[in-house]
Amino acid sequence: MELNWEVVFCVGIAVLIHILIIIFVMGKRPKSIVGRHVVITGGSKGIGLCLAVECAMKGANVTVIARDEKTLSGAVALMEVVRQRPDQKFQYRSLDIGGDYDKVASVLSELEESTGNIYALINCAGMAICGVFEEVAVADVHKLMNVNFFGSYNCTRYVLPKMKKAGEGIIVLTSSQAAMFGIYGYGPYSASKYALRAMAETIAMESRVHGVSVTLALPCDTNTPGFEEEEKSKPRETKIISGGGGLLEPEVMAKAILKDALRGNFISTVGAESWLITMLAGGLLPWDGFFTNLLHAFVIGPVRLFGYGLHKYFNSIIRKCAREDAAKKTDVKEADNAKGETH
Repeated sequence: MELNWEVVFCVGIAVLIHILIIIFVMGKRPKSIVGRHVVITGGSKGIGLCLAVECAMKGANVTVIARDEKTLSGAVALMEVVRQRPDQKFQYRSLDIGGDYDKVASVLSELEESTGNIYALINCAGMAICGVFEEVAVADVHKLMNVNFFGSYNCTRYVLPKMKKAGEGIIVLTSSQAAMFGIYGYGPYSASKYALRAMAETIAMESRVHGVSVTLALPCDTNTPGFEEEEKSKPRETKIISGGGGLLEPEVMAKAILKDALRGNFISTVGAESWLITMLAGGLLPWDGFFTNLLHAFVIGPVRLFGYGLHKYFNSIIRKCAREDAAKKTDVKEADNAKGETH
């Protein structure tokens, strides 16, 4: 018990110091997107829609991309409500960004001709299909990679050389806390989000010298239509494990992502739990600021016990569910045998 309180104390001090550093040391002057062209994929629902509204409120010309034209037109209508300038442009395109690259590049090129060069690309399109690894259909795994990875890859592949040439630009890749460590029932989904994390780290290293900033967004469970679909395929164990972290509202996550992107921060998370997991699992992530990295150097050792305890807790949930499932099978078998004897 004494050790547990020591861990809690270390975690509390780490979080407090981190907050103070953010407030007093790491403050960066945010970039302006007034009159700049911002493209948001997955911008018709959830976090993407909230980001579109936030960008509109900051005076940007916003293009949202998704598949459903009805929800896309609704997104444009919402942006019209918060219009800041008479000459602001809001538009949408229905496009499968995970499909043919040439088609994606052609559409993005047309958008630039009508609205100007893309200054910020916010990759927010994504989906989740859960299940025990061998039970997820192969077709669903390909679908996950197409939407989550190749959709972001295709759009980023188009804008990156243009941004480098211009010497400015912002790219956001929306991954997940599931990209920090594998969790029961998230196998193929986590793999697709790990791929985004690696892509973000690579692009950030290659592009910083050219004036292009990259932000890796790592949302926890968020109250979106996508999360509602995700719940339908989650195994019981996954629901228990992920349910302990609560549910974030998409507006909160969107504000954090945009704030970090405009300040040029590589990592964007919300909440102490997400920050701890990201710090523990992302030791080589390019965290911004000397003092933040100094803090990590002092606290990551003691806080490693938090990660150990977390894995022990998750494994206890899985074992408990396995015992309950075995007991149910035994009860069903005994009931069937009893029926057979009766007849």
